[in-house]
Amino acid sequence: MIDKLDAALRFNREALNLRAERQEVLAANIAHADTPNYKARDFDFSSRLSQAVEQGRQAQSFAMSTTSSRHLAGEAKSMPDQDLLYRVPTQSSIDGNTVEMDVERINFADNALRYESNLTVLSAKIKTMLAAVQQ
Repeated sequence: MIDKLDAALRFNREALNLRAERQEVLAANIAHADTPNYKARDFDFSSRLSQAVEQGRQAQSFAMSTTSSRHLAGEAKSMPDQDLLYRVPTQSSIDGNTVEMDVERINFADNALRYESNLTVLSAKIKTMLAAVQQ
């Protein structure tokens, strides 16, 4: 039963995780807008999402050790840097920085909007499942 619930929510869970990771990358780009020679980074969301749904996120996690048998097992997740791509600027800058604030702001707002949309869809799916269980 739990496996079926996990499978039903896996896509949305992975999409939310990747949207949050992308928001961090975009925020780092915006924060380094004035840093000389900083190269703007991003990743291909659709390919990362399909990979995460198919394979899960175990390949990207680190096992945490426990000091007591009563501790809960945990794992720290991180995004490998090799998945980050460099963004090609449309207009070069003198200091070598490739961050274009208009592009970053648009991507940041778009990603935030899609994150909120995904939360709304996930909330509706959970409400539907709860309604089905209660009947």
